[in-house]
Order: sequence, then structure tokens, then C-alpha cells
Amino acid sequence: MIKYTISVILLTLAACMVQQFLPAISGLHGARVLILALVFLCAAVSVDFATMLLLAFLCGFLWDAQNALGPAGGDAEIYTSPVEHLRFGYSIILYAMMGLLMQGIQPLFKKGKWHISSLLAGIAIFLYLFTEYLLINFVRGDFVFPRTAFYRIYLTSALTMLFSPLIFWLIFQLASACHYTIRYDGLKKEPRYLD
Repeated sequence: MIKYTISVILLTLAACMVQQFLPAISGLHGARVLILALVFLCAAVSVDFATMLLLAFLCGFLWDAQNALGPAGGDAEIYTSPVEHLRFGYSIILYAMMGLLMQGIQPLFKKGKWHISSLLAGIAIFLYLFTEYLLINFVRGDFVFPRTAFYRIYLTSALTMLFSPLIFWLIFQLASACHYTIRYDGLKKEPRYLD
């Protein structure tokens, strides 16, 4: 368990570094692949509750350090107005809420039904981005929800969800290398008895 947890933390740190080099796709309303959130969601369903909370803290802290800090309150491409009133640490809570969603379907995941977890990862990212946008609107004091923002949120979550099978494969490889059991009876073939 310890080796797997350390390897998942290292994978999370690597995802944080890779996130810096993933550009927004202008043809898709500025959508981007949120690899850090995806690694967190895929790992959250494969670990226990305490480890999920540790990962939520780590990912939320790293996300806020990348996006909420800076002279203008964040990345100018993401936040067009300064968001210095949005407090550092809100992402930790949002990541924990996403992790709770993934922990809720952990029994299905452990039975080998990772495709449901993949779909829920897209839904969780959509809810995360939508909640973050609502928080920013609340802090700014007005509610503006243009169609472009909805498209960006929707396309970002769908695009990120497309990469979840790759991350799940990587998680399974890490678990195998660390001798950590993720699933108990999924994907095993039922024995056939000949009459």
C-alpha cells in the first residue's frame, strides 16, 4: 500500500508538470485537457478514503499554486479579471468533493467496471469547472454565464474524459508493479464446468 501511494503521489506531481505544457485548444472554445484533475480522479477511485483526502489536498494545493497566485490573481487566459478575492485553498475543497464522488462508485470499480469510473470522471470535472465558475461569479458580484463559457466547460470535461482510459491503464500498471490489489473479482473469467 505504501509503495502504491508513493507512486500515485509521484504520478500526481508528474501530471502537475505536464499540465504546464498542455495548451488550450482555440478551435474548441479554449478547452484544455486537465491532466492533473484526471490523474487525481483515476487515483481517487483506487485508494482508500484517507489517501484520497491526501491526494485532494495535494492536487488542490498545486492547482491553486498554479492558477490562483500571481500578480493578476491568476493566469490571464483563464481569468480575464483579477480574482485576488478568491481565497487560496478553495480547490482543495472542490477536489475533495470530486474525490467523494469517485469513492462512491469504488465498489463498481473494484469489480472491474472502470468504464463507469471513466464516465464519472468527466462528470466530476464538469461539476468542478462549473462550481469554480460560479464561485468566481459570486466573488465578482455579478452573474454572467455566456454560452462560450458553457462550451469551454463542457468541452474541457469531455476532452479530459477521453484520456481517462490511458490514465486508468497507467494506474493499473503502477498497482501491478507495486503488488497492490485494486480489484477483487472483476475481469476474471468465470470457470466453465463441463457437464
